[in-house]
Amino acid sequence: MSDNYHNKRVPGLKPELSFWQIFNMCFGFLGIQFGFALQNANVSRIFQTLGASIEEIPILWIAAPLTGLLVQPIIGYLSDNTWSRLGRRRPYFLIGAICTTLAIFVMPHSPALWIAAGMLWIMDASINIAMEPFRAFVGDNLPKRQRPLGYAMQSFFIGIGAVVASALPYLLTNYLGVANTAPAGEIADSVRYAFYFGGAVLFCAVLWTVISTKEYSPEQLAAFETAQGGQQVALERHRTGKDYQFASLVWVVLGSLLTLAVWGQELDKQLYILSLGIFAFGPLQFYCAVKLGSKSDAERSKLGLVFNVVDDLFHMPKAMHQLAIVQFFSWFALFAMWIYTTAAVTSYHYGSSDVMSKAYNDGADWVGMLFASYNGFAALAALFIPLLARKIGIRLTHTVNMFCGGLGLISFYFIKDPGLLWLPMIGVGIAWASILSVPYAMLAGILPSQKMGVYMGIFNFFIVIPQLLAASVLGLLLKSLFDGQAIYALLTGGVLMMIAGVAVLFVEHTDDANAGELATTVD
Repeated sequence: MSDNYHNKRVPGLKPELSFWQIFNMCFGFLGIQFGFALQNANVSRIFQTLGASIEEIPILWIAAPLTGLLVQPIIGYLSDNTWSRLGRRRPYFLIGAICTTLAIFVMPHSPALWIAAGMLWIMDASINIAMEPFRAFVGDNLPKRQRPLGYAMQSFFIGIGAVVASALPYLLTNYLGVANTAPAGEIADSVRYAFYFGGAVLFCAVLWTVISTKEYSPEQLAAFETAQGGQQVALERHRTGKDYQFASLVWVVLGSLLTLAVWGQELDKQLYILSLGIFAFGPLQFYCAVKLGSKSDAERSKLGLVFNVVDDLFHMPKAMHQLAIVQFFSWFALFAMWIYTTAAVTSYHYGSSDVMSKAYNDGADWVGMLFASYNGFAALAALFIPLLARKIGIRLTHTVNMFCGGLGLISFYFIKDPGLLWLPMIGVGIAWASILSVPYAMLAGILPSQKMGVYMGIFNFFIVIPQLLAASVLGLLLKSLFDGQAIYALLTGGVLMMIAGVAVLFVEHTDDANAGELATTVD
């Protein structure tokens, strides 16, 4: 980066950026969330339109978290070790934006359910390519004091992008007269036109960030880190080859037993996702044992992508382990909401599960508006969360916010009038803004710059794993315990969200210092 790119310079330290420089750096997230929100609000509707039953929806959604689990740490590692004419992170922004835009254009033309499921896989992989480096981008470009502002700015753009994207089908139908119904097996025009517009917005927003923002070179980042005394991930000891060998055996045996149990008891086939995932982690660790051999600790960084991602997973800072619990319950609840809100509202509040009926499609359009509303409330909440953190501390702030979201989801069961369902979305929006900013603000100060990307990708594991688990067991739980009634998925999500609010209180964190940083960025 050139010297005139920054406004406040302190010799040896990373300079602060202006408001508009941070704005440009985060603007691409507007486009990424536009695509993500279109996916969340409409893909279940597309699946049901193409013939999916309510029990099949979670397994079809498995593409989204599974691609995130695989793609994000890989892209994080690659971007940590990339330097080109476009920089370190920006090449991945651009590649991801191009691929996502093409997938968004194709998705609403899927002629069959299996094609729609495949397009979701491609679309989500592409979104992850663009999205993952954005989290590391904030850590790369901003000094510690400004990082909370950077993540809050991302949350603001996430909220704004999701508001417009989620509401598009409803707005097209009610204000422009675009049809929200279609013949059997076809996607409604309101959904198709929303996807066209969303693809264009995504590409233009990401391109703006690529063009308007510069990056520090790896050498500059290393110099800044040296000047600040360096940041190291605290380790008790390195895992040895024997550690990996023993762990690989444990995971293979456990995965095998669970797979045999699913097969022998003829349990729901979605549970194979969980059991085979556990099994697969065994050979992966055996690979690490072979790769490591008798090599010294100094040679570990040269053992390639797969080894380093797995090795870094086992050598996370303590705060990441504790935040993993918070993330698990938070994202399980969110995934339950994203999968089942359409089915819950259309059946419980509109009284129809017939995808060809007007009642169902009116309810599905209203869900788009509800998703838009919680994202709008999230954009507003992102402005006030730093102020609350200054008053009561960053952990207690997250607790309060998560309880707001949990009570909001639970209230879906008690509110019978669909016109009033925007009220619980206030709480959901507050929780969503907090989930998108507070954990990253708590984590930002402990990650070394040379591993910022890979650790942000690994942090995504604790978003993806609960989603995989939700996709594996939610359908089974609803069918077995609640007679397939989707409204109970929202009740479950509300309870889990409040558990996340309690868990954050146990995260080891210098609360007062970080709350002060979070607050001073918006003074």
